Amino acid sequence: MSVGFDQQVNKKAFQINLEPRIYGVFAEIGAGQEVARRFFSVGGAAGTVAKTISAYDMSFSDAIYGASGRYVSRERLSSMLTHEFDLLVERLDQKVGAERTFFALADTVAARSFRRHDESQGWMGVRFQTAPRGPTNEIIIHVRMLDALNLQQQEALGIVGVNLLYGAYYHTKTPETLIGSLLDDLADGRIEIDMIRFSGPDFLVVDNRIMALQLVSQGLTKAALFRADGEVVNAADAFYKKPLLVERGSFRPVTLVTNDMLDCARTMFLQEELGGEEPEILMEITMKNLLASGSLDLRDFLDRVDMLGTIGRTVLISNHGEYYRLVNYLTRYTDRMIGLPLGVPAMVEIFDEQYYRDLEGGILEALGRLFKKGVKLYVYPYLRPDGGLVTAENFQVPPKLTHLYAHLLENGFIESMKGYHPEYLSIKAPQVLAKIREGDPGWEESVSPEVAVIIKERRLFGHP
Repeated sequence: MSVGFDQQVNKKAFQINLEPRIYGVFAEIGAGQEVARRFFSVGGAAGTVAKTISAYDMSFSDAIYGASGRYVSRERLSSMLTHEFDLLVERLDQKVGAERTFFALADTVAARSFRRHDESQGWMGVRFQTAPRGPTNEIIIHVRMLDALNLQQQEALGIVGVNLLYGAYYHTKTPETLIGSLLDDLADGRIEIDMIRFSGPDFLVVDNRIMALQLVSQGLTKAALFRADGEVVNAADAFYKKPLLVERGSFRPVTLVTNDMLDCARTMFLQEELGGEEPEILMEITMKNLLASGSLDLRDFLDRVDMLGTIGRTVLISNHGEYYRLVNYLTRYTDRMIGLPLGVPAMVEIFDEQYYRDLEGGILEALGRLFKKGVKLYVYPYLRPDGGLVTAENFQVPPKLTHLYAHLLENGFIESMKGYHPEYLSIKAPQVLAKIREGDPGWEESVSPEVAVIIKERRLFGHP
């Protein structure tokens, strides 16, 4: 044995090598044969590795996997998995297919090199059988490699690959455990996994929306994204060079106020210089919001996303508590305008200095990060108990921030919403939620007809 077994990842690789039923192919492009190398270095790889391949040259890659517009993409990964797995079965099924379960593990990544220093990221996946000649399952992940040096990125990618293959065979029935094990033997801040998708007969009961939530709750990423149909997507693909309109909320339930806020903001947003392009609309739920009751309630989470899916919304789950952190995340993927519709209570938090004590520049630094070029807040009015109306124009900030707030207002970084429905201002989501749970039919007046239907049909939010 050529390496020590102080690392958990080496033990996993060796355990797989000693398991005669696991046999397959490694196809890796962009950061060396780092996953395959792990299996060779621990010894016994002849029992696991049928073939390794690195089609680095684009002409070779196209000849093997077909032409591709983007070489580091989910589409390229899928073609790699299909080609390699099908070829493996074609050549070895008759010989050893009756006693072995085949797999194809592939990755296509853009690692740091002497020519490129932008974001290092890529796709990795495994297609595998859990029974000889059985149907195939698939697990796909998107990774961001955060190490500063190429060799460190290669090492981290190799570790993730071993963890993924081990999880595919030993944590099939517990995907939450599989997710938690993907970063075994990796220190914080080396790899981020911001997308995962399970498919196949062994994962029929797996809800990929919950798996996206697990990525955030277990700390593998700060944010995860899925569309109205439940399909998990990569933020870089979804946001690339698109204007974004992001509404943060609890959505328990989506009320007429929620819709009105978004509709008003969208109307105003389209009047900006967007080049006639329709913005990508996101409904963001923070982990802080999901954990407000003290623990993570998956039923409550699914109630919210089912409702948002019914009205066609893309959902962003994030661990970005402060708005400036959310903006920093979004601007990683787009250089277009970002609109943030929000209510007066959220404005109070934004201008509360206690949330920025961890920043050297305090609230000034936070606001500088928030109001990057092309970021605007659209403020929905608030009806006070005494009947007074709070808008962006008469919103009160601490005295020492008065001039700063006036500057933001006068220069269009903050704008009051226009065209809102005054009759909706008295609707409060907690009161609507209470009526739903109590069986008080009055709650239906506070939500749209399609939301009312899904709440009653699926008995969401404790509807009796």
